[in-house]
Amino acid sequence: MTGEGALSVYARAKELEREGRSIIHLELGEPDFHPSAAVNDTLKRALDEGKDRYCAVAGVPELRQAIATYLHDTRNVKVSPDNIVIAPGCKIALFMAMLALVDPGDEVLYPEPGFPGYASITLGLGGIPVPFELSERNHLQPDPLEIATKITRRTKILITNSPGNPTGTVYTDQVQRRLVELAVKHDLIVLSDEIYARIIYGGQYVSLLNYPGMPERTLIIDGFSKSFAMTGWRLGYAVAPPRIAEALQMLAVNSYTCVAEFSQYAAIEALKDRDGATPRMVGEFAKRCEQFIHDLNRVPGFRCSAPEGAFYAWVNISDTGVTAEELCRIMLEEAGVAAIPGAAFGAAGADFVRFSFASSTVTLQEAVERILRVSAAWQGTVAAR
Repeated sequence: MTGEGALSVYARAKELEREGRSIIHLELGEPDFHPSAAVNDTLKRALDEGKDRYCAVAGVPELRQAIATYLHDTRNVKVSPDNIVIAPGCKIALFMAMLALVDPGDEVLYPEPGFPGYASITLGLGGIPVPFELSERNHLQPDPLEIATKITRRTKILITNSPGNPTGTVYTDQVQRRLVELAVKHDLIVLSDEIYARIIYGGQYVSLLNYPGMPERTLIIDGFSKSFAMTGWRLGYAVAPPRIAEALQMLAVNSYTCVAEFSQYAAIEALKDRDGATPRMVGEFAKRCEQFIHDLNRVPGFRCSAPEGAFYAWVNISDTGVTAEELCRIMLEEAGVAAIPGAAFGAAGADFVRFSFASSTVTLQEAVERILRVSAAWQGTVAAR
């Protein structure tokens, strides 16, 4: 298995901070918001009421029903609470789903650049990760023709991620329909990673579960970290067909037993979002995105288009004439700005750098000014080009 580039950069950035350096953290995908007061109050009340016991393995019934209602209201997805399994984090939901499905030698199709865990978990389970490229020439959309050429008799799983990390891509309806055709034709199981589904800038999000032929073969992986700014709470869930949901519950019995009861009751309050915290947060991200993308394009050698979702700027730095790794080193060590070299998300990301704009506008503007001050390290190369 492999680690995550974001966490490696974060570790080095924290070292520099301990040395007294000022560091702007744009490496982690962590909203700078916090849950509403109502969510925190519900957590405290649950503790006061003694909701700190072992509970149902798949999750408390009230939360599973709340998630089913939430998915219907926000994505027009109709699922049974019985098909939902709560996990201690979206990563664990993904890991358990793949543990239930991947046998040695199985091939798993996944987007590249993409979340590093897709390939890492596949390798750890003895599977074979098979990337399909999200390229600029295809507007960072999956290419169904490329995917079709990579399907073999050993292909079992197709992983999708829309809106995507690190590119911010939201798959078009045309692309999704082609992916559905391939999944049905080749009897593939689809893992639809929808952790950023609520963070979308324009248009209506459409889950793959909405398409004909997909409910019986699709798992939704989602959680509370991004859309509800609850990263440290470690709350995720999987929505799966009945036979797979049963397997996920068996894996839960043999691993984490259950998720903390009190946090599950707080999650119910988060889903209700009575004061509109999520739409307000997404509205703020949209404003930051517009300004930050504009500012990044002022940096010599940087080229970036606005993402359609999530909160990442995926910047092509090939015109700087230096590698993404060297550029990120310069930004961190000399400017105090932490970002992730694109190769951390797969070989297809080698000419890119990922910045998170889940920070205040003032912080983002300061980050760009710092980068501009050290850009002399590559400006000569840009001018020569």
